[in-house]
Amino acid sequence: MKVRGIAEIVLNVHDMQRSLAFYRDLLGLEVISPPELPNVFLRVGPGQAGIPQMLVLVPLPGDAAEFSAPRTLHHLALEVATEDFDAIESHLRANGYTPRSGRHPVVPSWTLYVDDPDCNEVEVICAAG
Repeated sequence: MKVRGIAEIVLNVHDMQRSLAFYRDLLGLEVISPPELPNVFLRVGPGQAGIPQMLVLVPLPGDAAEFSAPRTLHHLALEVATEDFDAIESHLRANGYTPRSGRHPVVPSWTLYVDDPDCNEVEVICAAG
């Protein structure tokens, strides 16, 4: 038996429209779930053997408490093409985000970090060119 990859990451969100504005509109992830579902499934990558890589947004009740540190999820990383890295950073800045730079401790790469509307840290990573 061998794990082939990550099929989905599920995040609880306080405001679905803010989260969709970040993941769908800003980062360009495609919504693949039918609109009648309360949870929103976004395609992150093609995955393997017919199972896409997905990010799932689950709406919390309106009276749910705000998240507090430390969070269970440290961060999630989204891989992008090396040639798209600078454009993504510029796009984030143009939309009011302040990406933080970083260095991956294991793989030669370029990375940046930004917080989503629910303060989940999102890493954008590509192979160093």
